This record gives sequence, C-alpha cells and structure tokens, in this order.
Amino acid sequence: MKRFVLLLLTITTFRGFAEDSITLERVRTLALANSRSLAAHNLAIRSSVLDERSELYSNLPSLSVGAGTGTNIRSLQNGLKIQDAVDGNINLSISQKIFQGGKSLVYRRIASINTEIARNAALAEYFSVLDQADSAYYGVLEAAANLLASESSLETAALALSIAEIKAQGGMINRGDYLRALSEKETAENNRNRARRDLSLSKTKLSALTGLAELPALLDVDFGSYELLFAALYSIEDEKIDALSETLWNKAAAANPSLLNAGLSGRNAEYNYSLAKRDFSPVISASFSTGFNFSSNGTEFSAGRLSLSGSIPLDVWVTANNAEKKKTARDSAALDYLDSAASLRTELKTALLDIISQAGTVLSSRRSREYAEQHFEYTMELFRLSGNSVSDLSDASSLLNTSRSQLIQAEYALLSGLSRLRSLCGILDEEELIKLLEEVP
Repeated sequence: MKRFVLLLLTITTFRGFAEDSITLERVRTLALANSRSLAAHNLAIRSSVLDERSELYSNLPSLSVGAGTGTNIRSLQNGLKIQDAVDGNINLSISQKIFQGGKSLVYRRIASINTEIARNAALAEYFSVLDQADSAYYGVLEAAANLLASESSLETAALALSIAEIKAQGGMINRGDYLRALSEKETAENNRNRARRDLSLSKTKLSALTGLAELPALLDVDFGSYELLFAALYSIEDEKIDALSETLWNKAAAANPSLLNAGLSGRNAEYNYSLAKRDFSPVISASFSTGFNFSSNGTEFSAGRLSLSGSIPLDVWVTANNAEKKKTARDSAALDYLDSAASLRTELKTALLDIISQAGTVLSSRRSREYAEQHFEYTMELFRLSGNSVSDLSDASSLLNTSRSQLIQAEYALLSGLSRLRSLCGILDEEELIKLLEEVP
C-alpha cells in the first residue's frame, strides 16, 4: 500500500509552462504523468478495488421490496365497481446465505489478491516508464556528446586540409595525400551531419515521452559524482561479485513487482483449488418476507414467513474433475514462479556484470582518450613540420575519435545499466542502489 500511495503521489501532471533547463528527475515526473499505459493500470487498480468491495457486499443480507396490483375481470363483468375489484400487495423480503462451505472468505481473499496484483502491475509499469525516461534522457546527452566530438573532429580535419593545401601548393606533399585530406574532411562532415540527425531524433523521442512540445536544455550528468562508484565496481574482486549478486537478489525477491505477482498468482491458484473442493459442501440459505395485502375488503398485514433452504450437489464427478483441473493450474503456477525467479536471478547477475564491465571500460577509455589526444597533438605538430604524412595524421585522428566514442558510450551505458538494475531490484530510491554498490560486502 505504501508503494502504491507513493506511486499516486508521484504521478502528478505538470504542463503549460516554459523551462530554461530540465533535469532527469523532472523528465521522469513528466514521463510518468504523460504515460497512458500507467493511467490505464491505475484505472485497473480502481476497478479491482471495486470488485473487492462488491465481493464484500455480496456477503451482506439481500434486501428487496416489491409491490403489485391487479383486478379480477370476471368481477367487473358481474357489475362490480372497479375500485371494489382491485387488489394489491406490498412485500419486503430479506435473504441471507448462512453456510456455503467457507467460500465467502476464499472469494474475499482472491479479490484482495487481485487488487494487490493490479497494484504490482502498475508498479512494474512505473519502473518501465522510469527506464524509458532514463534511456531517452541519456540518449539525448549521449547524442549531444557525440555531436560535440564529431564537430571537434571536423575542425581538426578542416585544419589538416588547410595545412595540406599549403603544402600541396608548395609541392611538399603529393596529390594522393592532398586528396586523402579532402576525403577525411568530407567524411568528418558527414559524421557531423549524422550526429546532428541522431541528436534531433533523440530529442524527438524525449519530447514524445514527456509531452513537451519544446524541449528545454538538458542538465548534464555530473560524472564526477559517480567516481566512487566507478572505482568500487572496477576494483571489485571476483569472489565478492556473487555476494553482491545475492544481496541484490534478496532486494529483488522482496520488491520486484513481476516476481511478487508470480507469487500472488500462485496463491490465487491455491485459493481457486480450495474453492473447487468446497463445491462438495452444501449451501444453506435463510429468508424472511412480510408485507401488506390490499383489497376492497380492507388491508391485511402478513405476519411474515421465515424459510430455510439447502442444496447438496449430486454430480460429484463434475466437481471432482473441476477440482483436479484447479489443482493442475496450482501446480503450473508454482512452476511459473520458480521459472520467474530463475529468470530474474539471471537478469540481475547479467545486469550487475554489465555495469562492472562498463565501469572498467569507462576508466580505461579515459586513459585511452588522454593518450590518444597526446598522440594526436604530437602527430599534428609533426605534420605541420612535414615530419609525417596525411596518412599518419588520419590514423591518429581515427584513434582519437574511437577513444572518444568508446568513453561516451561506456559512460552512458553504465548509467542505463544502473537504471535497469534499479528496476529489477524494485528500488524506488536510486541513491540506495548506488550506496549498496559502493559498499561492496
């Protein structure tokens, strides 16, 4: 219930005003508010709550009031006045099931479980929307970083081409090197144009997700705040990975909404099996009715009638067959839960290994970029002094571009991996997950 209340409080619509910049938390809030699938899940919760209430009402006494009137045609034919030939009645009746083998309690438990299943399904969709929001937000930032890197590469290629043109005019390089410099510049420009297109597409996706017609500037990720996490994941020892994976599994087993629903479905199947066996029990009901009868002779009050009725099923073979079918469904639900648990364990371990790998890639890519930048500066200086060729400069530029791209991809892949791991564990507070990973057992 606490999680459901938090879910409802989180989903608040914010629209109709301009913003200079937007944060990841803001994007998440807007995505949750703009999600029609999440709204549909909330309606399903409401419907399930009403079903649960209906089940409760069905166990209360059933009340009804009836009234009727009529006349005797033969009395009219015999000359009796119509007001003397008309009679009528008003009746009040109450009926209540006294015993039906304990089915009422089981039905109420099933209805309660169905409501909890609806809430968990909404929570699963909540995490799904968060994953989409994170992915879209990081996608825009990654595309912007790639665009910046491609523009830097284009500036470098343009500078190299200008130097090559001067050298070609002075006969210091051959036509082949000059043509290569031209090709490198055009390739860099094409890469820049593709990066622009990727950024525009990423922004379009984020706008659709948040419902914002105009997307404000995105607040950059402070990767410096993740340094402790990077170091912890990079230096984690192999024997501690299993312990960390087990800790995450304990979190997921208690909070992952999909796994919880698999368990609840098993409980429902057990209750349905119990219901099927209770069909062997008799059903006993009681009713009471009273009322007034009106006629030309006056009004007569009925003192009332109390009745008791019961029924016992005789087609026991049908009941037994249905019970066996429900038992099979119960056993199948138990297997489904085991399968869901095994799949979740695998997903958790995979997600954990992925972010550990990405942490190492981030740190090594930083060093690689630093070395590639120094190598490129050295190669460019030699090229200015005619100490090497356009081909050498092209190789150095490609190495630098590759190292930049690897670092950008690794940084945002790690952040996306954290989002995935958060959702698998069912953790609402991302800081809780980061602290858990930093304090490796």
